[in-house]
Amino acid sequence: MKKVKMTLKGYLVTGLLIWVPVAVTLWVLHLIVGTLDQTLNLLPREWRPDQVLGFGIPGLGVVLSLAILLVTGMLTANVLGQRLLRFWEGLLSRTPVVKSIYSSVKQVSDTLLSDSGQAFRRALLVQFPHQGAWTVAFQTGKPNAGVTDLIGGGDYVSVYVPTTPNPTSGYFVMVPVADTRELDMSVDEALKYVISMGVVAPGEKAR
Repeated sequence: MKKVKMTLKGYLVTGLLIWVPVAVTLWVLHLIVGTLDQTLNLLPREWRPDQVLGFGIPGLGVVLSLAILLVTGMLTANVLGQRLLRFWEGLLSRTPVVKSIYSSVKQVSDTLLSDSGQAFRRALLVQFPHQGAWTVAFQTGKPNAGVTDLIGGGDYVSVYVPTTPNPTSGYFVMVPVADTRELDMSVDEALKYVISMGVVAPGEKAR
């Protein structure tokens, strides 16, 4: 009887291992597609698919979002587009409350999406939350001289320490470069390592 219970438990665990990743993936995709489908509300009511066809088309908002991004990128690639962009940014930068939010988000997005930026380009090992305990972190930049002078000077690096299993929350830490170890793995591999709580190891050693 005990053997049957263990076998049934094994079947249950195997089923969970198969279906949990599938369910989470479908949930995330549904969340993303559902959010992007809200862009259809930008269209005049009579142009929306549910009004024209009599039913909605899931995912059409994704296509519209990509089209908006593509057209925006093409328009800002010329002189007139650059002028319009500067006018728009100038307007936002002079609007109370909005300017602080917009400027902060723009700085972060420019850093993360720029080809020349160094944010999230390197996966590191750092000692956190105390000496002797190591965790995976991602380099986000370097603190300026004014900050490093206040913490004793020297060569420091700014890192983002993600939490497990949700890497979208975490901690911003400034640590000495000498106290970091660069991982011989890509950022994607390191992220999988964090999300899996160390279960999915890339099999590469730190150097």
